[in-house]
Amino acid sequence: MATFFHYKTIADIEAENARLGIDLRFSEDLAPLWQPLEIAGRRLGNRWCIHPMEGCDGELDGRPGELTFRRYQRFGAGGAKLIWGEACAVVQESRATPRQLWLNEQTVGDFARLVDTCRQAHRQAGENDNDLLIGLQLTHSGRYSYPRPLLATHDPLLVGRYGVTAETPLLSDDDLLRLVDAYVAAARLAVQAGFDFLDIKQCHRYLFSELLGARNRPGRFGGSLENRTRLIRLVLEAVRAVLPSHVLLATRINVYDGIPYQANGQPVPFTTPLANGWGMNLDDPFQPDLREPIEWIGQMRALGVVLVNISMGNPYAQPHIGRPFEYPPPDGYPAPEHPLVGVDRHFRLTAAVQQAFPDLVVVGTGYSYLQEFFPYAGAANIRDARVTCVGLGRLSLAQPDWVRQLREHGRLDRKRICRTFSYCTALMRAKQHPLGQFPTGCPPFDKEVYGPIWKQVQALQPPRRTPEPPPAESSSA
Repeated sequence: MATFFHYKTIADIEAENARLGIDLRFSEDLAPLWQPLEIAGRRLGNRWCIHPMEGCDGELDGRPGELTFRRYQRFGAGGAKLIWGEACAVVQESRATPRQLWLNEQTVGDFARLVDTCRQAHRQAGENDNDLLIGLQLTHSGRYSYPRPLLATHDPLLVGRYGVTAETPLLSDDDLLRLVDAYVAAARLAVQAGFDFLDIKQCHRYLFSELLGARNRPGRFGGSLENRTRLIRLVLEAVRAVLPSHVLLATRINVYDGIPYQANGQPVPFTTPLANGWGMNLDDPFQPDLREPIEWIGQMRALGVVLVNISMGNPYAQPHIGRPFEYPPPDGYPAPEHPLVGVDRHFRLTAAVQQAFPDLVVVGTGYSYLQEFFPYAGAANIRDARVTCVGLGRLSLAQPDWVRQLREHGRLDRKRICRTFSYCTALMRAKQHPLGQFPTGCPPFDKEVYGPIWKQVQALQPPRRTPEPPPAESSSA
C-alpha cells in the first residue's frame, strides 16, 4: 500500500501542494473559526460542524440505540455548534441498513430524548446551548435500500452492484409522488422531537441524488433539469410549508458524482456522453461541471433552503472522491490519485459554490484527511471566503471533542487523530451481525467500545490487512 501522509509541518504540505499543482491554503490564525454566525434568525456559536456520521446502531424498529445515544452525547460535549444529525429514513423500505434510524410515530419520543441528550451534554461541558443547532438528515436510500433496490434510473455503470441488474424495475412516477407526504410526515415529527434544522438529503447517489442526474429516466422526473429537480422541489415546498419559522431548511448535496471504480483502482469502462450523472462533464466525466448544481442551489435558496452542505461522489462506487483515504475500505481499491488532490477538489468546488452565493451558509467537506492540520486549512478557507463552516466526519468518531481540544489546548490530541485507515467503513460494511449490521465507530481510538466489536468482525470474516495506528511520539501527522 502506498503511504501518502508523511507530513510533519504545514510547510511540508505546502511543498507537496506546489509539487501537485493544487491550491490548498493554510492560516495559523484560527480566529475565523470561532466567529459566531446568524442563520435566518438563528445564532450559531462557532464555525465547526460535525458531519452526518451514521453509526448503524439503531434498533430494528428505527429508534436510536444505546450507542446512538452515546455518540450524540459525545458530539454534544465536544464543542462544535453545528451538529448535522445522521441519515434517517422517511419510510421503512428506504432504510440503507436494518439498523438505520427511522423516524415515525412510534419512535419520535426516542428522537426527542436524543436531542435532549445532546443538548444536556453540551451544557454539562460548560457550553451555552442557545447557539447550538442540531439537525436531522431525512433520506431515501434508493438503489442502496437494504430490503431491495429502489431505483430512480438505470445507470449502466452501476449494473451488477448491490443487487441491481439491468432488469431491476424503476420506481414509477406515482411511487415518487407518494414520497412527498412521507417527507412532510417525517418533517412534522422532527419538529416535534426538537431538531433545529432539517436536511433533505441529495448526496452520494441515494434516491434524490440519483434523480438529479437521471437524464435517461422517462417521464416527469427525468431528462431536463426542471424534470430532474421536480420531486425535490415538491418536497422542499411541502416541508417548508409545515416548518415553524425557527426550524431551518437545509440540504447536503453532491456537486460532482464522478465515475465508478473497479477493485484494481481503475475506472469502469464507459462511453460518452454518459447516460446520466450530475455536476460533471458528460463527455469527460473526470472534469467537474458546476453549471447545473449552482443553478439548482440558486433555485433552492428561493424555496427556503438557508444551509447547504457540499459533498460529492458515491461511497459504494468511488469512495476516494468523497473521502480521500490513506487506506481503502474493504470494498474499495488503492487510491487512484494522491489524496491531497481529492481534498483540493472538495475545497475548489465548495469555493465555487460559496463564491456564487456569498451570503449563503455553505458547509465544507474533505478536511479529515489533513489530520492535525485541518484547522489551519479551515481557517484559510473561511478567511478567503471559500466556505462558511468547516465540517468533520470520520475524525469526529475518533476524537469527538476536537473543538474543545483546540480551544483549550491550541492543538488536537495527537493520540486520537483519525488516520483515515477506514476502520469505520469496514465496520459499516460488515453484515454478519444478528441484527444484520455491526455498529460503526473508531476501533483504534475508541477502543473500549469498538475494539471488541472489531475483533468480532475479524473473527467472522477473512483477516483484513489494516495498519496499526502510530503511537503519538512517532505520529505520521
